[in-house]
Amino acid sequence: MSEERAQKALARMGFGSRREIEQWIEQGKVRINGEVVQLGTKVKAGDRAEFNGKRIVIRAPKAEVRVLVYNKPSGEICSRKDEKDRKSVYDHLPKLTNSKWVSVGRLDFNTSGLLLFTNNGELANRLAHPSHEVEREYAVRVRGQLEKEKITQLKRGVQLDDGMAAFDEIVDAGGEGANHGYNVVLREGKNREVRRLFEAVGVTVSRLMRVRYANIVLPKGLRQGRYVDLEQEEIKNLMNLVGLKLDEESISREQSRQKKNKRYKKQGY
Repeated sequence: MSEERAQKALARMGFGSRREIEQWIEQGKVRINGEVVQLGTKVKAGDRAEFNGKRIVIRAPKAEVRVLVYNKPSGEICSRKDEKDRKSVYDHLPKLTNSKWVSVGRLDFNTSGLLLFTNNGELANRLAHPSHEVEREYAVRVRGQLEKEKITQLKRGVQLDDGMAAFDEIVDAGGEGANHGYNVVLREGKNREVRRLFEAVGVTVSRLMRVRYANIVLPKGLRQGRYVDLEQEEIKNLMNLVGLKLDEESISREQSRQKKNKRYKKQGY
């Protein structure tokens, strides 16, 4: 653990507000390793603190779990680098210290919509792994209209180059003229799976947008190329879905950070 100010460490551990602890320090009531500290005194994991009648050992901070919802425009790649110098989804994400953003699955170059990013690699792996059968929902516009037989075939299963694939749900979203809309749900993340399923029954996709991943829905009003942090309760539910737990200390820290950032206004939500 790198050093941090005493008042910050004690507040992080839930022993009072930052301001309260600063007042105790100013009154000479806080000792670290037996010595009275001043405002700005640095502490590290393992240091022993005495204050307000309590004796504690300073703990290293746990890495807070963050999850971003990014509204990907068509025409961006999901890789950090590209030989063709195309725009990357990572160009729009906030900087992290001592960690990096991991995408939960990918969207191809011409697909838009919801893309999740997290700084927790295990969460990203579990959400994307087929064994957890996490739902993905897409809004699809196709040329023409699906006949009943093709809908049945797409739900029953189609043999693709890399195995069988099928939609769990197909809902008619209507449309006029040459294009028709459908909302489809599946539980895998094979490369270009939605497009390939439609192509397998002779139907061309003219537009594809992901609108939901697990229990996270693309927020209305979130402009393309913008992101928003999930609330900690949303992250907790998402982690529970794949058998992970979010510690309460992380929830408290992140809720405080989000209030300060006023996340929607800051990101143009």
